[in-house]
Amino acid sequence: MKPRKIIPYNPRLKELARQLRNNSTKAEVFLWQKIKRKQYYGYDFHRQKPIDNFILDFFCHELMLGIEVDGYSHEVVEVYKRDV
Repeated sequence: MKPRKIIPYNPRLKELARQLRNNSTKAEVFLWQKIKRKQYYGYDFHRQKPIDNFILDFFCHELMLGIEVDGYSHEVVEVYKRDV
C-alpha cells in the first residue's frame, strides 16, 4: 500500500468549513445522503474539506476527487469571479 499524499490546507479555513457543514444547501444535503458512510462504491467522502486555500463541498482522498455543488451562492458576482 502506497502512502497517502499529504494535501496542504489553510488552518484558518477550518472554522468556516465547520460553519458550511452546519448550513448545507438542499443540493449538498441530498448528495451527502447518497455518499456518506461509504455508501458510494465503498469510497469515503468528507464534507466541506479545506484543500489549500479553498473549501470543497465533498472530497474523496482515495480517488483524489473533489466535488463542488453549485447553488444560489455561486450566482453572486463576487463568488462567481472567485470560482473562475
